Amino acid sequence: MKWLGAFIGFIFRGLGGAVLGFILGSILDRLFSSGSSASGGSIFQTQSTKVTPNDFELNLLSLASLVIKADGNVSQAEMDYVRMYFVQAYGKERANATFRTFNTVVKNREVSADRICDYLRPRLSYEVRLQVLHFLFNIANADGHVSDAEVAMIQRIAGFLRVGHQDFESIKAMFFKSADNAYKILEIDKTATNAEIKKAYRTMAKKYHPDKLQHMDEAYKKGAQEKFTKVQEAYEKLQKERGL
Repeated sequence: MKWLGAFIGFIFRGLGGAVLGFILGSILDRLFSSGSSASGGSIFQTQSTKVTPNDFELNLLSLASLVIKADGNVSQAEMDYVRMYFVQAYGKERANATFRTFNTVVKNREVSADRICDYLRPRLSYEVRLQVLHFLFNIANADGHVSDAEVAMIQRIAGFLRVGHQDFESIKAMFFKSADNAYKILEIDKTATNAEIKKAYRTMAKKYHPDKLQHMDEAYKKGAQEKFTKVQEAYEKLQKERGL
């Protein structure tokens, strides 16, 4: 109903009417769907709240737009990555519908990271919120360089999503080469003992195991596998360095 409301509002009142129609339609959607699950796609939920696939996709695209514009340079490579990711995750038709809605209703409005995250945070598991950050870093890295402005924007989003600082630094380290990035990925100090390294690996492997996102679409499972592989590579690097 939200899309119908946006369409009717646009016809009669232009862009302002589309925004109002979308909001009213969203309220009606929630009223009519409060007792049942959506029939298509995944539902990302906690015990008491949920977000429909359409709302999740639109809010995720809004966060992506903030990262793309963070450094003042709208990179074609970054936009292409977002489109490819959405097509892989949701299929071409559904991805195109999300982009059309974004361009019609959201693009010309101020996108607020804190409001989006306040909406998403109670509706997404912690593992999914980690995957959102991984997705945003992949966008920033699509042009071959993650700028300081992009890192700052993703860190702001991580704060609004209440992702722990160590978890943020762990995911960030997966996109930067440094002498101590293996330690950062495993969330330990360089002074960690061999036993602490082994324990950290077990903890991180459990946290980033792809099975945590089995309910998600294929693109998210692939992202989970990427994080899991980075954890394994970090551990193997320290094994070689220390002769474990």
